[in-house]
Amino acid sequence: MTVGWADAPLKRFVDDARLQLAVLMHTSGQVLSQVGFQRSLDVQTACALSAGINASADLLGKMVDGAPFRGLHYAGKARQVYLAQVTLGDGAILLLLAVFDEESSLGIVQLYLDELRATLQSVAPEPSDVPPALAEDFERELNRNLAALFGRG
Repeated sequence: MTVGWADAPLKRFVDDARLQLAVLMHTSGQVLSQVGFQRSLDVQTACALSAGINASADLLGKMVDGAPFRGLHYAGKARQVYLAQVTLGDGAILLLLAVFDEESSLGIVQLYLDELRATLQSVAPEPSDVPPALAEDFERELNRNLAALFGRG
C-alpha cells in the first residue's frame, strides 16, 4: 500500500539524488511509498529489516552513547545503503531507506534528503486525515510474506 501524498516527493528525491531505489515507511515497517523495487516481497522485506535495524540502533545508541544512533550508512563494494529518519510537522517519525551506487554519494543523498524532509512536511496530511498505521490484515500479510521469504509459503 502506498499513499499518494508521498509518491511525487519520493520520486523527485530518487531522481535528484541519483538513487537506485528508495522506500519511505512508518517505523513499524509499513510502506508509505517506494521507487525502484520490482517485487512487493522485496519491498516488504526491506521495510521489515529497516524497522528492525532502526529499533536496534535506537536502543544500542541509548546504551552506548545515551542517545539513539541516527542516519545509518553502509558502503558496500557496488552499492551503499542509507537509513534515515524523517520527522513530520506533527512529530510523526518515518524511515527512509535509500540505495545508491557510484552515480551518487552519501553527501548528495543527505543534501537532497533535507529537501525531501521539507517537502514531506509541507504535503503530509493532518493526523486526523491519516488512516491507521497498520492495516487490518497487516499481521496476516506479514506472516504470509515471512513464510514465503523463508520458503515455507
